[in-house]
Amino acid sequence: MSTRTPIPVPEAISRVIEKSKAGGTERVQLKDTIGRYLAEDIVADHPIPHFNRSAFDGFAIRSDDTLEANFENPIELKLIESIAAGQVATKEVGSHEATRIMTGAQVPIGADAILALELSETLEKEGEVWVRLNRPIPKGTHISEKGEDVQEGAILAHKGRRISAGEMAMLAMFGYHEVQVYKQPIVGIFVTGTELLPVEAEIEPGKIRNSNSYMLESQIKALGGIPQFYGLLPDDFELCYREINEALKKVDYLITTGGASVGDFDYVQDIVAKLGADTLFNKIAMRPGSVTTVATLGDKWIFGLSGNPAACFVGFELFARPVLRTFSGSKAPHLPRSKARLSHAIKKPNPFTRFTRAKAELQGSQVVVSSIGVDKSGIASALVEANALLVVPGGTRELKEGEELEIIWLDRYEEGYKHV
Repeated sequence: MSTRTPIPVPEAISRVIEKSKAGGTERVQLKDTIGRYLAEDIVADHPIPHFNRSAFDGFAIRSDDTLEANFENPIELKLIESIAAGQVATKEVGSHEATRIMTGAQVPIGADAILALELSETLEKEGEVWVRLNRPIPKGTHISEKGEDVQEGAILAHKGRRISAGEMAMLAMFGYHEVQVYKQPIVGIFVTGTELLPVEAEIEPGKIRNSNSYMLESQIKALGGIPQFYGLLPDDFELCYREINEALKKVDYLITTGGASVGDFDYVQDIVAKLGADTLFNKIAMRPGSVTTVATLGDKWIFGLSGNPAACFVGFELFARPVLRTFSGSKAPHLPRSKARLSHAIKKPNPFTRFTRAKAELQGSQVVVSSIGVDKSGIASALVEANALLVVPGGTRELKEGEELEIIWLDRYEEGYKHV
């Protein structure tokens, strides 16, 4: 395919979103759910707490007994029992009585307030222990009421929510030892190009080490996917076709890097055509990564990304990420975006939209962004420090320092992010 018509970036993103769909579901052990997405609403089958619980170490008392208490007229309550967390009182608290209670223990019948330990003193009289206080204790003091945290029937977490530490705690609290979650996408990776060497190989004239597969595996794992690297492929059409055709039987998605352009050894378009796949697009009005190809073959997807590291990275984040996140059950498939003020002028306009590796910082209430390194698709070093992609709109106009542009926050936005 020697000619291609570029489409705008928003249209390319819309095309992949329209075709994206959630994958299957499975039940997994609670300990294995971190980072996964819920495939069902999680509903509370009982209130939390499910009993009135003491929020302090102290004494369970009747508030009415303390109404007249003051420094001149301290009130004394007879201690009838002591209970720890996990124990239940055996005696009801009656008039002018108190039960020693620990934080988390169930409040005894008859008591409606907790007297904090530090606001009281104990004394012995005729073999009995009494509690003295010199102030009124209002009803409900230091008591966590039944259901004040979670009411029975409340939805703890909605379908499509990512499970993190907070969700794990709630699931455990309500006895979900197994959880229904969306399956993790299996993503195959091929890196094409006779010029490529394994990472452990000594460098040779005219050769470069493979770095894209390691980058892609990291990106896939960060999304909860399962990467499968199928190796380096030389510039041999029939071999590439056979390997890709076979790999598609084992994965949900397949990513190739390299071979995406229109040179003599760039085979992705011809392979997609021979497979009978439906091409969503094969050129986008963007830099880097304009020759990105996305195609579908039934439920399988093929992403033909550029062999240049920066273009490969950007193409994955813009087009593969939302598809994989949707498969995983996420309701928020895209990276977050915001406005940022340019810290420098951009004097080289480009007819295509550019996604420049950049660093964003918060200065007061304003996000300030600056591009990093050389803005070329083959430059990988800028990816180390970048915590955002600066979206430079296509056109012929130079951009001035202080102008506002859109940025896309990368998952590693906290790297280098500082509050000035």
